[in-house]
Amino acid sequence: MFLVIGWDPELMRQSFIISGILAVAVVVWIGSGQVGGKPSPSGETSQSKKISEESLPQVRVKTFRSAERVRELSLFGRTEAVRMVQLRAETKGRIIERAVKKGSTVKKGDVIVRLAMDDRRARLGGAQALVEQYRVAYEAAQQLSKKQFRSKVRLAEAKAQLETAKTQLAAVKLDIRRTVIRAPFGGVINKLSVNVGDYVEAKGKLADLIDLDPILVVGQVTERDMGALKLGAAAQIRVADGRERSGVIRFISKVGSATTRTFRVEVRVDNPKGDISEGLTTELRLPVQTVQAQLMSPSVLTLSETGTIGVKSLNSENKVVFNAVGMVADTPEGIWLSGLPNEVVVITVGQEFVQIGQKVRPLRETPK
Repeated sequence: MFLVIGWDPELMRQSFIISGILAVAVVVWIGSGQVGGKPSPSGETSQSKKISEESLPQVRVKTFRSAERVRELSLFGRTEAVRMVQLRAETKGRIIERAVKKGSTVKKGDVIVRLAMDDRRARLGGAQALVEQYRVAYEAAQQLSKKQFRSKVRLAEAKAQLETAKTQLAAVKLDIRRTVIRAPFGGVINKLSVNVGDYVEAKGKLADLIDLDPILVVGQVTERDMGALKLGAAAQIRVADGRERSGVIRFISKVGSATTRTFRVEVRVDNPKGDISEGLTTELRLPVQTVQAQLMSPSVLTLSETGTIGVKSLNSENKVVFNAVGMVADTPEGIWLSGLPNEVVVITVGQEFVQIGQKVRPLRETPK
């Protein structure tokens, strides 16, 4: 059995009309640019710009401003005692007392060594008696000369004998004083060459005395830097164990070394406790001139392709710029650098990972 379905022309015509309307609608919708929520041209530019900025390397930066700072000349120096003498005996004799120990501190006039008196007291008595004898003879000669019983020649002879006796007495007294050797100035006994019982001749060595207050720090500067130094200018020293002291430039040599072409400079440093010894190697910082500089951490320093020391900063377009610098001073707070603009934005973190001229995305440090 077959089912026959009839064909209706009117129904087919309506179907074609509906299909055409739908086709036109789809074409209009696609042409409007709204497929998939596509953004407008202005939105597309903003979005692409944001994506481009986020792709830039990020660095941390900080703004530094310059200040006046004294540029210092740094060199190695050596401490020297302001005075050092070798005490020697001025008369001969046996050591009967050694009043100090090696390394002890003494004041001016303190006894260092005593020598035995031996026959000096006897010679003193004889010299005093001789002076008295010639004094009486001279006075008698004067009385006789007034009465013309004694010639002027005899009077002159009596006076000469009296003066000779006085000279001998003075020599004996001086010899007795020389049996006690005293410190000519305050200082430290660095060496003691004799012991009790030793016999010394005149000019024999007894002890070495050094004066450590003040202490001198001596350095050598080049002829290029010597002209910038001034007498009386403040200076800083640092000994090997880290102790720092202030001093004053007290001497600048006018004669250079023939071999090194350098000039001797002495800095006077107060050393009341004597805790800075003679012969220590020190760092000596001498003021040269006042410059504009910025205080930064040593970590900001980097090297250019040619090996020049400097820092990397940003210009107004956030592009990397290299700045060669000079070190003015090295302090516990940081290093003072010259050669930079009065105000500069320095890359503090990430400078080793960006190139000169490269645009970056700065992240500013929060001021403390």
